[in-house]
Amino acid sequence: MRLATPRALIDINRLPGLEEIRATPAGLVIGALARHDDAERSPLVRQHAPLIAAAMPHVGHDAIRARGTFGGSLALADPAAELPACVVALDATIRVASRRGTREVPAAGFFRGIYTTALEPGEILLEVVIPPSDGAWRVGFDELARRQGDFALAGLAARLRLDGRSVRDARLVFFGVGAGPVRARRAEAALTGGGDVAAAQRALARELDPPGDVHGSPALRRHLAGVLLARIATRIMEGRA
Repeated sequence: MRLATPRALIDINRLPGLEEIRATPAGLVIGALARHDDAERSPLVRQHAPLIAAAMPHVGHDAIRARGTFGGSLALADPAAELPACVVALDATIRVASRRGTREVPAAGFFRGIYTTALEPGEILLEVVIPPSDGAWRVGFDELARRQGDFALAGLAARLRLDGRSVRDARLVFFGVGAGPVRARRAEAALTGGGDVAAAQRALARELDPPGDVHGSPALRRHLAGVLLARIATRIMEGRA
């Protein structure tokens, strides 16, 4: 898209181990070079990160999923991408490395804006660690786009911690409605406790400030985000997610 003019391109495909998906005591580890298709088909991802399993079929098209990588999507930080929102919703940690050593960055602080991350010069993304989750958490994912594979006009990666049908905790992370993943904390607070979806929608409308472009106005994106919130929260609370 001619957004960058690098002096050199470095092929990292042969770096050993970066394509692995493995379960560890710290959680599910997804290597930066794991292809989207591998993550979509992985039994470990379905077992330990069902939110990501639900998101993967929405990532681009078959050809994109066959060659695109999990870490590549995170490092690019496209504001309409599915995976950045998922790792924020899952409270994941992103491990990066350089000649200076390795460091860990919480996913919530990794995405700094449009195509901008916490990666520093000389660093590469190694892997993502998704912490274990107990059985009280339920997940839901959906997005709205003009056609399958198009950039999302609005999308939502959601986790709700349930006690019966009561919501005890929530993670509502939207994409396609800001400069990066947008955690809707006011809507989370409105949903927690009684599970009042209408109140959460009203709170969301007040806190979202989506951009407009040729694909959709701010009002349209705000409306679609509210539709997704109601759709997914209701599915989860009714046990249909």
